[in-house]
Amino acid sequence: MKRTEWFKRTFPLIDDNGTLPAIIERLSGTPIRLETMLSQLPSSVLIHKPDGKWSIQEESGHLADMEPLWYGRLEDLLNGAHELRVADLTNQTTHNANHNAAAVEKILQHFRQQRKKLVDKLSALPDESLNNTALHPRLKTPMRIADLAYFVAEHDDHHLAGIRALI
Repeated sequence: MKRTEWFKRTFPLIDDNGTLPAIIERLSGTPIRLETMLSQLPSSVLIHKPDGKWSIQEESGHLADMEPLWYGRLEDLLNGAHELRVADLTNQTTHNANHNAAAVEKILQHFRQQRKKLVDKLSALPDESLNNTALHPRLKTPMRIADLAYFVAEHDDHHLAGIRALI
């Protein structure tokens, strides 16, 4: 089954803030899902780059590399920014990180720590902040906190599906 490319995806707006706890639960589960997927794989499989594309380990590292952007965008929403900060659409952080040279356990631990920070912040938000909006710079769509959380969860699953295909 062919996956839709990330930059061709569209995202529905979340009109019910009451769905945010379930989205947060999904976000909090991503590190363990990733760890479970990778736990029995030998290093040779983890660092294999099929057709010059990212390896499983690089895909995993990319998830950790994105956490500062997600946290920053949450801060943008909380601080009343009109537009969310821009992502590096070339993914230079991931390309330059040399994730294949790192121990996969370190990549997974870093992702787990970074994701906990995001989940903890989301979980502690006051209700009055949930309707803050800012424009997503690429999609040109206004997003609220639930929309951002959903977007991140979809990004997680996009990469987990890619890793599953590589396995």
